[in-house]
Amino acid sequence: MTSGTEAGTGAGTADASPDPAPALDTDALLDDPDIRIVVCCGSGGVGKTTTAAALGVRAAERGRKVVVLTIDPARRLAQSMGIDSLDNIPRRVKGVGTPGAGELHAMMLDMKRTFDEIVEAHADGERARAILENPFYQSLSAGFAGTQEYMAMEKLGQLRARDEWDLIVVDTPPSRSALDFLDAPKRLGSFLDGKFIKLLMAPAKMGGRAGMKFLNVGMSMMTGTLGKLLGGQFLRDVQTFVAAMDTMFGGFRTRADATYRLLQAPGTAFLVVATPERDALREAAYFVERLAAEDMPLAGLVLNRVHGSDAARLSAERALAAAENLDADGIVDQGAGKAGLREPAESPAAGSAQTPHPAGAATPEPSEHASERDPADISDADADAPTDAVTTDAAIDPVPAGAVTVEQLTAGLLRLHAERMQVVAREQHTRDRFTALHPEVAVTAVAALPGDVHDLAGLRAIGDRLATGSASAGAA
Repeated sequence: MTSGTEAGTGAGTADASPDPAPALDTDALLDDPDIRIVVCCGSGGVGKTTTAAALGVRAAERGRKVVVLTIDPARRLAQSMGIDSLDNIPRRVKGVGTPGAGELHAMMLDMKRTFDEIVEAHADGERARAILENPFYQSLSAGFAGTQEYMAMEKLGQLRARDEWDLIVVDTPPSRSALDFLDAPKRLGSFLDGKFIKLLMAPAKMGGRAGMKFLNVGMSMMTGTLGKLLGGQFLRDVQTFVAAMDTMFGGFRTRADATYRLLQAPGTAFLVVATPERDALREAAYFVERLAAEDMPLAGLVLNRVHGSDAARLSAERALAAAENLDADGIVDQGAGKAGLREPAESPAAGSAQTPHPAGAATPEPSEHASERDPADISDADADAPTDAVTTDAAIDPVPAGAVTVEQLTAGLLRLHAERMQVVAREQHTRDRFTALHPEVAVTAVAALPGDVHDLAGLRAIGDRLATGSASAGAA
């Protein structure tokens, strides 16, 4: 947990860092039998799905019976767990768990199927069929604003009621804002329980001649206007849907409220996931404040994809200065207090075929270094050549045109290191701002992996980093 602060200091940050945030112990969280639900939330693209999957794998291998509910349509979770596909039914993940104890199941929310299940469970056969075939219902269940978040809450309530798992890990929907997960169910519930729906329900509730009279007289102007705006057929579909769903509307609000109370219960823990970027941590701060306002239990912050360096003692400024010295004509810093003179690139002594490397040029990518001259191809004679000798009178072998010299390669690597240290410093500064605003929030920093997670080994690696909170060695 201290590596980020050390790296930031090494990068030359001027501001004093605040006191470090308390460390988040994810293993203690997963081992606590009283914790039955872990909700991974945060803005889109911060790694919620991977974090949820890694927590599920680690909890199962520590003896818990776990189900991971993901809402990620990219199906990366299924691929990383070795499952052909995920659907609305929990599937057992092979090769994860402990004999006789830990198990891991995974599922991906099917929003429409979950809505269909609710209809089938709370309406008789004929009415359920009328609802499922209604065009307005089909549009509502497939993509109405807030439906996905509401159905995620419904599915969470269903899983908890089955009591087959002692830990449920929830990956919240990829919303524009992390707050949508908390707000959308209430918005959908308000819509289904709102004045417009009640007005459309009124004729069906009154029934008989009175209802027809109300519909023909009291609603004729409204339906005519709405029919022009929305289309007559659409309005009739809405009215048919409302009439069929009459007995179910109250149930939507009731179940949403029950799940909301479940999220406030002591057995639930929220993990806010963010990357060390300004926008992501701003969203995280909003979410932390909202959870506090709603009395929902926050376990801590997972700071994902954090960069570090094993050479943090070499600051960005010193690395850039050394690179400029290598590029420029003049004195080059040497070890043990020595210094040497380099011949200008255009000097005849330097060889006419040598290509100068102008100071301030863009740093070549490592792949470019490899394509031009691999460091392994440098001969022992080159590597052992003295650098502290005066070269003005020495004969220098010409360098083949287009080849990268040792000095150019070293300068490029120094610039890459400087860029890394600047990233480390920027991330640490952003993290310090969050900690200053919310010093009570426990944090674990997850070092970035060199590539994407695509199998169980990758998920286990993320789980290890979640547990140790290390963001230094091997960060990419």
